[in-house]
Amino acid sequence: MNAIFWNVRSVKTMQAFERLITMQRQYHFKFIGIMEPKQKKQKLERYRRRIGMLQAFSNVSNKIWVFVDDDQGVDIILDLSQQLTLKLTNLVTQLSFMVTFVYAKCDSIERIELWDSLYNLASDMTLPWLVGGDFNVIWNEEEKFGGLPVSLNEINDFRHCINTCNLTDLGFKGSVYTWWNGRGEDDCIFKRLNRCLGNLELQQKWPNIKVTHLSKTGSDHSPMILKFDPDVAPIKKAFKFLNFWCKHITFKEVVIQNWTADFLGDPFYMFNHKLKKLKKALSIWSRATYGDIFQKITSLEEVVIVHEVQFEKFPTYQNRERLQKVQVELIRYLALEEEFWRQKSGMAWFQDGDRNTKFFHAQVNGRRRRLQLKQIQDTNGNWLEGNNDMADEAVRFFKEQLQEETTTMSFDILEHVPTLVDYAQNVELIKKPTKKEVRHAVFGLNGDSAGGPDGFTGCFFHTCWDIIAEDMVNIVHAFFNGHELPDI
Repeated sequence: MNAIFWNVRSVKTMQAFERLITMQRQYHFKFIGIMEPKQKKQKLERYRRRIGMLQAFSNVSNKIWVFVDDDQGVDIILDLSQQLTLKLTNLVTQLSFMVTFVYAKCDSIERIELWDSLYNLASDMTLPWLVGGDFNVIWNEEEKFGGLPVSLNEINDFRHCINTCNLTDLGFKGSVYTWWNGRGEDDCIFKRLNRCLGNLELQQKWPNIKVTHLSKTGSDHSPMILKFDPDVAPIKKAFKFLNFWCKHITFKEVVIQNWTADFLGDPFYMFNHKLKKLKKALSIWSRATYGDIFQKITSLEEVVIVHEVQFEKFPTYQNRERLQKVQVELIRYLALEEEFWRQKSGMAWFQDGDRNTKFFHAQVNGRRRRLQLKQIQDTNGNWLEGNNDMADEAVRFFKEQLQEETTTMSFDILEHVPTLVDYAQNVELIKKPTKKEVRHAVFGLNGDSAGGPDGFTGCFFHTCWDIIAEDMVNIVHAFFNGHELPDI
C-alpha cells in the first residue's frame, strides 16, 4: 500500500499538479494528503477525477485536502485548523487504522492547540495510528542548515508532545531537508519540517513501512512517499564493522571505555561479552558521529547546488567561501561512501583516487546473485525450492552426515600408526603460544576481508590490538589447554 503527504504550496501550478498525477499513475496511492492548496472548493471534484480517487475531503480554511481510494471506508474523527484525522477501513479486509494529516501553524504559541489535540487523540488510541505532514518545527539542530539559532522551547514542546503520544519517527530515505526558503547567501535556510510518525500498533502491523523524501519540484516542500507491505517479513540487519571508523579520532576512546566486563569467568565468554557490549556502543557512536552517510550526501548535494547557483550569479569572495565549505563536507562524505562500498564489494585490489560507487554497487549485486541459492536436490533426486524447504533439507543432510547410530569401541587400528614425532618435537607442539605468536597470527589477517560471524573485520583487531591483546592471548591459551568453546 502506498500513500503520499505533500505540502504542495499551490496545486493550481501545473508543474505541481502534473507531478501529482504522474506519481499517482506510478504508485497508485491509497490516500493522498495535500497541505495548503489555496484552491476553491469547486475545483476539488475536477482534481479528484484527474487523480482517479473516489472520495475527497476538503476544508479550504484548514488548507488540508485528502483524497482516498475507492476500497477505503472513511470516518472523519477530528477536523481542526491544524489537523484532519480520519479513520480508514479497508472494505475487503475490514482492517482499520487512523491517519492524522498535519499542517501546523508557524507560530509556536498557536501550535500548542495542535499538540493538545494530539494528546487527546493518543489518550484512548488503540488502532494503528499514522501522523504525517508539515509540523513547522524541527527535532534537533541537525535538521537545520543556515538561519538563526533554533528555539529550544519550540523543540522541547514538540518533543514532549511526540513522546507523550508514544509516537516514533518512521525514518526516511533521501535528503534530510524537506523545506528550502528559496534564497541564497546568508538568507539560505534548509529545514526538516515534514515528517511521518507512527505508534507501536502501526509499526507492529507494518514493520516494513518506508518513507522517502522526493525532490522539491513544484513546491518548496518535499513530497513524502510511504510504502508498506504487510506480506514482507522484516529483516534485522546484523552488525557490520566499518573500517573507516578506525580513522576517527574518538574511535579508540569508545573501544577503551566499552572493552570492560564487571565479572571474571571463562575467557571465551568474557571475550564474547565484551564484543557484544562494544557492538552496541559503536552503533550508537556511529549514528551520532556520521549519521546516515547516504542521507548526508543527498542533503549536502542539495545545499551545494544552491550555493553553486548563488556563486554563479554573484561571484563574491563570501559566496565562494560558503560554497567551498559545503563542498569540503560533501567530499568528506563521498570518501566515506567510497570506502563503504569498497569494503562491501570485497575488492582489495582497488586503489584510492577513482571514486565509482556505481561500479562497487554492481560488484556487490553481482556477487549476491552468484551466491543466491534458488533450488537444491535432495538425496532422492527431487528438486526443492523455497528457503524453508531448502533449509530443512540442509539440516537433515548434515545431521545424517555428522552423526552415527553406533560408536565403535575398538581402536586397534591405532597400533598400526607409526610414531613420527619424538618427545622433544611433541613438547614444542603442545607448548602454549606466546603473545608474540598470537600477535603475528592476528596481524596475518587481511584487514579488508569480510567480517566474521560477529561482524568485526581484521582491521578492528589490528587497530585495537593494544586494547584487546590480553583477552586474545587468554582465549588462545584456553583453547590450547582444552577448554570447551561455550555455546553462546
